[in-house]
Amino acid sequence: MRITREEVLRVAELAHLELTPAEIELYRGQLDEILNYIGKLEKLDVSNVEPMAQVLFAGAPGEHPELRDDVVLPCDVADAVLAQAPDAAKPFFRVPKVIER
Repeated sequence: MRITREEVLRVAELAHLELTPAEIELYRGQLDEILNYIGKLEKLDVSNVEPMAQVLFAGAPGEHPELRDDVVLPCDVADAVLAQAPDAAKPFFRVPKVIER
């Protein structure tokens, strides 16, 4: 797959990036390599590959040191946080418009 200069410029525009001509060509090449590699991966036959499952601790059942019970805790900090904001309209923060179109 060939990524065009215009496609790189469009992505940069969406990301609000100002790229130099050298960066445009550099990123065009890098994106092209990534998409070519993905194309190779798409050709692989994975029909006999079993789906992966979440990997958990292999100890005794119920013993997952990385997991904890979900506990609902009150979180009543909204008023205090909004009080410190320069421009808030409860329950939201007001921010300057950043999208021009």
